[in-house]
Amino acid sequence: MAGGISIHVVDVTRGLPAAGMKVEIFKVGGEKIAAGVLSHQGLLDHSVVRGENVELGNYKVVFHIGQFYCQLGYALPEEFPFLYVVPFRFGVSDVEQHYHLPLKVSPWGFSLFRGG
Repeated sequence: MAGGISIHVVDVTRGLPAAGMKVEIFKVGGEKIAAGVLSHQGLLDHSVVRGENVELGNYKVVFHIGQFYCQLGYALPEEFPFLYVVPFRFGVSDVEQHYHLPLKVSPWGFSLFRGG
């Protein structure tokens, strides 16, 4: 797949895709270019995956991790869960390349990298 930004999130506490997690993508210094909740496969189904509105520049993805785990019924501190909202900034230096962001997450940590 050429161009675009894709998101794939796996909840490592359950070994399942993070279906229902809210995710937003912003152009840094600009507007929100994508938002939604992850599918049953843990994927963001949005036209940004195919490159729509993706230009050269810096981006920020916001993962709503605390809200996700609260919806699942995890016993987290109501006011201040350890991970609540996790922003991740990255740069797009070539709009012909695809930027895949796989996130492995738990209520206490995460791992995120540029995948293939």
